[in-house]
Amino acid sequence: MKTPLLLLVLSASLFACNRKEPPITIEKSPDYKKAEAFLNIKNDSAFYYFNKVVSESRDSLQIAMAYNNMAAMQSDAGDYFGSQEYLLLSLGYLDEQKKKDLYCLSSDYNELGVTSLNLKNYEAAIDYCNRAIKFAQDSSYKLIFLNTKAVVCKKMRDFPQALAIYDTIMDKSKNDKKTYARILSNRANTKWLQDATYQAAPELLTALQIRINEKDDWGQNASYAHLADYYSHSRPDSALLYAGKMYAMARYLNSAGDEMEALQKLILLGPPQHVQEYFARYTYLNDSIQTARNTAKNQFALIRYDAEKNKVENLQLQKENADKKVQIIQQRAMIISAVILMFAGVFTGIIWYRKRKQRIIREQKLKTSQKVHDVVANGLYQIMAAIEHQDDINKEVLLDKIEDMYERSRDISYDQPENHDGDFHAEITELLKSFNTAATRVASVGNDKSLWEKMEPNTKKEMKYILQELMINMKKHSHATNVVIKFEQSDNQMKMLYTDDGVGLPPVYSFGNGLTNTGNRIKNINGHITFDTNTKGLKIQVSFPIA
Repeated sequence: MKTPLLLLVLSASLFACNRKEPPITIEKSPDYKKAEAFLNIKNDSAFYYFNKVVSESRDSLQIAMAYNNMAAMQSDAGDYFGSQEYLLLSLGYLDEQKKKDLYCLSSDYNELGVTSLNLKNYEAAIDYCNRAIKFAQDSSYKLIFLNTKAVVCKKMRDFPQALAIYDTIMDKSKNDKKTYARILSNRANTKWLQDATYQAAPELLTALQIRINEKDDWGQNASYAHLADYYSHSRPDSALLYAGKMYAMARYLNSAGDEMEALQKLILLGPPQHVQEYFARYTYLNDSIQTARNTAKNQFALIRYDAEKNKVENLQLQKENADKKVQIIQQRAMIISAVILMFAGVFTGIIWYRKRKQRIIREQKLKTSQKVHDVVANGLYQIMAAIEHQDDINKEVLLDKIEDMYERSRDISYDQPENHDGDFHAEITELLKSFNTAATRVASVGNDKSLWEKMEPNTKKEMKYILQELMINMKKHSHATNVVIKFEQSDNQMKMLYTDDGVGLPPVYSFGNGLTNTGNRIKNINGHITFDTNTKGLKIQVSFPIA
């Protein structure tokens, strides 16, 4: 099974970044102080006031620190590309030759390392970590940056390098018990990943006890994750115990990401009668996280957009006031005409701006809604069908499907395209197989590998979702006992014939969102769809050009 993505997030947040406010003495503006007061309490307000600092301050270091804080908030909201953009802007206001700039400089490079880690750009992450270490002015910060680099090495499976870093910083961290416990636990986990026979339990348990003594709740949460992974194969009962402790601690800390990781472990390790309960909770949290991230990203984007608009309007107003003074001296009549034209232009511009912004928001919502429908809703329905009709559920396979769906739903945040370059006919076979039940037999004809080889990736994607929507519609409404999907190629045309022996379509039938989306998808690939209800059941023919 693949390593859970949430483990990467956990590693990056608990074992790597540990953001601290650099000990820099600067004269903070009122807006900067307001931003700090809202930080981690009401982040949209904090972002707003940091953005005001960026727009109005003349202190380059204060601007750089504001950008750094805004980047950290964007990273926490899952907007890693936006975070990188602001970190690079922050670097533009800093000077490597000025000692007072070095704290913010090293923090920027460390944050760039963390975002690169989250984006799986490991080589860039290593380069940024080295730069952060180079400019670090305090030993405690250097330990944090070395920790970040060790996490990257571990994700690259360069275990010797990661262990060499941990060995270097182990003794230096003994005066700080929380830091020492973090490094001890991380080092033991890395050794175990390198050698599955390594006895990591004594070090993992020692680190856990230190964290309990220090009342380090976040550290305990990380220790429970490591212990659950370590015991997962040798002592499943112990692994289940620690997974349960992690789940309880994550709920206490109100950390949805950690709770989802604990649920993944419980789905794999827990008794069968609880799997559906864990899965339902996991699905709920996954939807909540995606909604919260998208809301935060949209809110930050609107704050930035409105600030830029206000800045442009202020500059425009200043220019207009200057022009007015010149025009008053020159010709009064021309001033009156210019003012009338100016207000007409501003009014038209405001109306255009509002309509354009509303259209952009509607289009983005529609695009995101369609992706969520395709990836999350239909994916969940397919998994639910498998759980409902398969008595012997392979938990490994089920968890892989859940994780794949999580990866694809997470990619919605980054607007990443789906990859269908692999064995596509096998994807179609697996899709149809998931709707095969004791009551409904689903068969396919002509689904050969050669059929899909010359087809464009976007056409494959649309075809898969078209077929998925037809099968879900069949499952919900047709009551069919036999379904046949036939694929054939004629010259440069692809044809798919769907036939079932169900109840067919009623005389007056209104398409829902699913079939409406199907029709739109067929138009996107220049295809046609035909419904035949003259015979028993339902026949649907879809045809489209291959290239």
